[in-house]
Amino acid sequence: MMAKGTHLADVLMLFSRLLLAWIFLHEGFTLAANLDGTIAVMAKLGVNAPLALATIALQIGAGLSIAFGFYARLGALALGIFCLLTALLFHTNFASQNELLHFEKDLAIAGGMFALVVGGAGKLSVDNLLRPQPLQS
Repeated sequence: MMAKGTHLADVLMLFSRLLLAWIFLHEGFTLAANLDGTIAVMAKLGVNAPLALATIALQIGAGLSIAFGFYARLGALALGIFCLLTALLFHTNFASQNELLHFEKDLAIAGGMFALVVGGAGKLSVDNLLRPQPLQS
């Protein structure tokens, strides 16, 4: 049974945020766990160490932001832009089905992030808990 005032839409928004956040949290923590290897692989792609570290921080920080719904719009905007840039910079070899699929997935994830920017984190979020509540008379 859902708490009073909680609707299916609120639960689905929470579930949507968790699904969107998962890929970035998983990837960010995986990259951080093997930092030397990550930096070496990124260097081969032309990404220097500071940018690799910033990428990991973005994935983890914005992923947590979205999961908890704390500054979720900002986190979603950052990851939406990140996905667009990733698609355009790293997945444009459309002769490869794998690269095309990654390009399309990045665009789809960006779309989900931009929808979150527009719609906000929903009622089941830290953002909602911290929002000033109207005075009851």
